[in-house]
Amino acid sequence: MTIDVVLPCLDEARALPWVLSRMPEGFRPVVVDNGSTDGSPDVARAAGAHVVEAFQRGYGAACHAGLMATTSDVVCVMDADASLDPGELPSVVGPVLSGQADLVIGRRTTRSLRAWSPPSRLANVALAATVRRRTGLPLRDLGPVRAFRRQALIDLELTDQRFGYPLQTLLAAHAAGWAITEVPVRYLPRTGRSKVTGTLPGYVRTVRDMRAVLAR
Repeated sequence: MTIDVVLPCLDEARALPWVLSRMPEGFRPVVVDNGSTDGSPDVARAAGAHVVEAFQRGYGAACHAGLMATTSDVVCVMDADASLDPGELPSVVGPVLSGQADLVIGRRTTRSLRAWSPPSRLANVALAATVRRRTGLPLRDLGPVRAFRRQALIDLELTDQRFGYPLQTLLAAHAAGWAITEVPVRYLPRTGRSKVTGTLPGYVRTVRDMRAVLAR
């Protein structure tokens, strides 16, 4: 069995060699370039990854383009910045393969402030608490690594093109009656500068996009 792994990518040429070298046997990387200017697509191809392009900018747009390029029944999504070890993907996908869960979220664990800054961590705690109140799900993270069945996610008809996509995925899956769980994954200091919560503009955009999903 082959499991496709969608890797949204924006200027991750430095991180991709390590990420792709850590991909377990049976997992096929699908790198989704979202407007890189550092040669990321060439680096990914040289490492043997399947590369597709997301013409619309945005995390959600990249995830959707990658999903449409996959062919496996079970699919994973994870960041391409080396903050997550692909070697842990079997534990993430395991509950889906066994039928114990329809959606698995990797709960990030770290003691490194470099990996997860206090403002970003506190924002995640607050957001997870809001999700628990609304859904009753005992989740502690809206982590950037997920596993699910491809067609089931397509059938949810997600629309968010930006950083609200992971939250919309979770809320739509819960509304559809999916069994949702989380497994711990190590969160590592990313390679290069973050385009999301590692910068003030990225942090503001992420919070704004998440709030917009909750408002809907």
